[in-house]
Amino acid sequence: MTYEKILQEVKQKQVAPVYLLYGTESYFIQNLTKHIKNAVMDEGTEEENLSVYDLEETPVQEVINDAETFPLFGGSKLIIANNPSFLKTKPDKLPFEHSLDVLIEYLNQPADYTVLIFTAYYEKIDERKKVSKALKQHSITAECNPIKEYELKSWIKNLAGSMRITIEDDVYDMLESEMSTNLNQLRNELAKLAAYVGENGIVTKEIADNLISHTETSSSFKLVDAVIDRELHQAISIYKDLEKMNEEPIALIALLAFQFRTILSVKLLSQKGYSQFQMQKQIGAHPYVIKMAAQRERKFKVERLKHIIQRLTQTDAVIKQGKMEKGLAFELLLYDLAQ
Repeated sequence: MTYEKILQEVKQKQVAPVYLLYGTESYFIQNLTKHIKNAVMDEGTEEENLSVYDLEETPVQEVINDAETFPLFGGSKLIIANNPSFLKTKPDKLPFEHSLDVLIEYLNQPADYTVLIFTAYYEKIDERKKVSKALKQHSITAECNPIKEYELKSWIKNLAGSMRITIEDDVYDMLESEMSTNLNQLRNELAKLAAYVGENGIVTKEIADNLISHTETSSSFKLVDAVIDRELHQAISIYKDLEKMNEEPIALIALLAFQFRTILSVKLLSQKGYSQFQMQKQIGAHPYVIKMAAQRERKFKVERLKHIIQRLTQTDAVIKQGKMEKGLAFELLLYDLAQ
């Protein structure tokens, strides 16, 4: 069953006795778990009727024993069992054994006063296993893997709408480029923006630039801008901040090389009359990256861009061959690029 379908049912208080939530998109798993908890738990009973287990530390038979035990003060119980590695093709080695027959027996007749959720942050489970087949047959199963890139814009819009904020078009492009398809990270960044602008506030590109957490893409954009504006002090300052975040000069050279190669490609294609959409198809970069490169290419001649790319290649070689201390080599590179 899809994430959206399960969420809709849970919000309508249609809760199943057993759930299996697996995949690498933590936002989906955590959001479904939260809404199931809200639907199951009576106010003030969480301490008595909620149990959370790590199946890498606790045998599943102990979890089932808890599930079959009637709630001390009545109401419904919620049990969350994390890390069921016995569902993987190669289970983790543990100092105890899971009695999977006990679990399969419970799945055939679960307690009507308990809701049991298995959360598996794995891309796949081994569906050939008897226990996997039993879980899929007797539980509500959601595959919670990352969304597709083309779905990201609608997710940004939905999350922003739920937080009652408005996002300017340029910010959509930036978020799509920066966050990739990581919904958990996206939600956290939007929550930060919402807290800053307040209810019914408008998130501008300037606000987003200042508040969105550092990523490789934003860092390379800022370094490129500093080079374009010939702001050596600003370029060094950005580098020092990144150095504190354990970013390596080799990685930063690669990021800068990608940006300047993109700018050069956009400039050459622009001279041939290509549209930004055609450039994006030709180069294969994100539309936002192409858009930013199109704005920057006007400030360079082709010869200058080729020189910059050559200097990046030379510095990369100097560092890898151990001919100069990497920090010094990178600062000299910035000095040259900003001249």
